[in-house]
Amino acid sequence: MDFQDILAADADRAIMLAHVPVAHRAAIAALWRLDLRGAEIVRSTTESMIGRMRLTWWYEALGKLDGAQPPAEPLLEEVATALVASGVSGAALGEAMIGWEALLDPLPLDEAALGAFAAERGAGLFRLAAGVLGDGTDAVAAAGQGWALVDAARHLSDAETRARALAMAQPALAEALAARWPRPLRPLGLLARFAEDDRRAGGSAAAPGSPRRMLRAIGFRLAGR
Repeated sequence: MDFQDILAADADRAIMLAHVPVAHRAAIAALWRLDLRGAEIVRSTTESMIGRMRLTWWYEALGKLDGAQPPAEPLLEEVATALVASGVSGAALGEAMIGWEALLDPLPLDEAALGAFAAERGAGLFRLAAGVLGDGTDAVAAAGQGWALVDAARHLSDAETRARALAMAQPALAEALAARWPRPLRPLGLLARFAEDDRRAGGSAAAPGSPRRMLRAIGFRLAGR
């Protein structure tokens, strides 16, 4: 399967995919593509109401996958085949997608909006990925929250919101990285490790996909922390 679209959009997640077992790679790739669609909706929205309507359409369409065939939309078809058919809840996928809605609020975003985004998009996405990878740990939700907050800080234009997101990410990432990650979940833990490196650097420690990131990935895969 070709992951060039994911590499172009987020090289860190492409590195993560390289560490996912082949049997689970298509499902995790579908999950990332769905999340990147949410990011694209937020990025391209000039009117908040229109953005909310588009996210609501996806929320409802994903929920319907639990009991019906997908409409003729390529990403929904991929999600249905790679995720829902293997037991992932379409409704849960919709909850993670609707988490993007918090970023459509006027800037600067307050703690409530960023917290909702981190919990719904970040923790929700990581729990779904952990289910695909076949393992679980208490660190998964915290890792997802911290990763989502740092990811938001990388892309938001408002300095106050960026600073708030990075500050909120600190306790979540500290919890996520306090212990060694189990081997099946190390691809997810790696994203939390990247996020913590970036948080400490004020937003970006190294370019996504850089040799420094690759070395960090190898070390995390071996040690789990």
